Amino acid sequence: MSRDRGGAAETGGTAAEMVPRLKAHRTLGQAPDNELAWVAAHGFFRRFKQGDVLISSGKTADSSTIPVEGFHIVLSGHLAIYVDRGEGRHKVLEWRAGDVSGFLPFSRMRVSPGDVVFEEPTEVFTVLKEHFPELIRECPTVTASLVHVMVDRARQFTSADLHDEKMRSLGRLAAGLAHELNNPASAVIRSAKSLSEGLIAAEAASRALGAAGLTAAHRAAVDAVRDACLATRKSGAHSPIEEADRVDAITAWLEAHGADVAAAGPLADTAVTLPALDQLAESLHGEVLSAALRWVAHGCAARSLAGEIESAAGRIHDIVAAVKGFTQMDRETVAQPLDVGRGLADTLTVLRNKVRKKSATVEVEVEPDLPAVPGYGGELNQVWLNLIENALDAIGQDGRLHVSAKREGGGVAVRIADDGPGIPAAIRERIFDPFFTTKPVGEGTGLGLDIVRRLVSRQNGAIDVESRPGRTVFTVKLPLAPGRTA
Repeated sequence: MSRDRGGAAETGGTAAEMVPRLKAHRTLGQAPDNELAWVAAHGFFRRFKQGDVLISSGKTADSSTIPVEGFHIVLSGHLAIYVDRGEGRHKVLEWRAGDVSGFLPFSRMRVSPGDVVFEEPTEVFTVLKEHFPELIRECPTVTASLVHVMVDRARQFTSADLHDEKMRSLGRLAAGLAHELNNPASAVIRSAKSLSEGLIAAEAASRALGAAGLTAAHRAAVDAVRDACLATRKSGAHSPIEEADRVDAITAWLEAHGADVAAAGPLADTAVTLPALDQLAESLHGEVLSAALRWVAHGCAARSLAGEIESAAGRIHDIVAAVKGFTQMDRETVAQPLDVGRGLADTLTVLRNKVRKKSATVEVEVEPDLPAVPGYGGELNQVWLNLIENALDAIGQDGRLHVSAKREGGGVAVRIADDGPGIPAAIRERIFDPFFTTKPVGEGTGLGLDIVRRLVSRQNGAIDVESRPGRTVFTVKLPLAPGRTA
């Protein structure tokens, strides 16, 4: 059968000619002959050239010159759907001879999520949506096959969406980690370089001191000053002016005793006092005193630098541990008992750079001894990442976030609240819809909250939102393992 559908139908697809081709079709060929005959009598045949576009992103049949609101039986060739989610257009799904594409019976899809493009010359046979009620009644086997196609396609789209969202999260995570790791890594490099230089100076001072032939009393006096240098100074006890005055005072003391004034800075950074230096000067004089002070100063500086390196390396270790915990990269892809508080902490760690840029205040309140919930750690952390990032996007500079987790209703409830402008009531019911976004073009894909909803559902949980100007709260409720009680 060949009918003129806006100039799209062509000869070569009569009902008599189409039935044998449908019987050879991989998806529909097992249907009874009478059902295939019905399909052949209610559709139309078309040929497309490579590069032709069947439908564009977000369009329906009403906005297309070619009837497309129906299902397309691919007889030969190749077509694919390309979706742009903010990082450039890429292929999500494709269909070849033996596949079925398009709008299917019982599908809730209303618009195309992307551009459907023919990759090579292709032949399709299309049955429009207007025939679906009769199709369902007259062709139960074909209808069942199409429902299976719809379910498989939904699974493929979900998998592609999750993969894309993970890649976007990975990009954001990498950008944030570059900033987070840069400071401690720079501190390690800087301190290691200074430590190397300080050790050389300390060795020279040590040789000079060893050559002086100190008595036991002299060594005891030097050790007393060294112990004073190693004592911990009270943090924040000195203002910058006081620190400068301290350096000036020690410099003046060194000059007065004919000692090397280069030791003033390192000594000022320690807890050594002028009375302690006076005691040392009673035992040592001249070059021996100068060598002793250099040895003490550079030795204390070396220990201080080693402490800075240890602290910075510990910071790097904590960041890497947080990333490892956030991604759950060492866990099997099976449901396991999860520490919700640890997941929230890891997520906030990897988002620390974004929090800092917003000068945001983040309050975290996790109930002590919170029971574990069964689930997939990496996916649950993806939920926290999306919700906290959205909250950070919503607040203004110096905004506030409150993250809490506590027992509630036989499970665990996690709430992420922000003091942003709120979600307008007119769009509140649509925020979990796929591809819905209020962000400018190129800044949002509209998939974040849709994926959050799907991931929460996969954890057998539920998500809800309450919003008014100045307070928006997303609540995720997760069940405990069977047999556990809150």
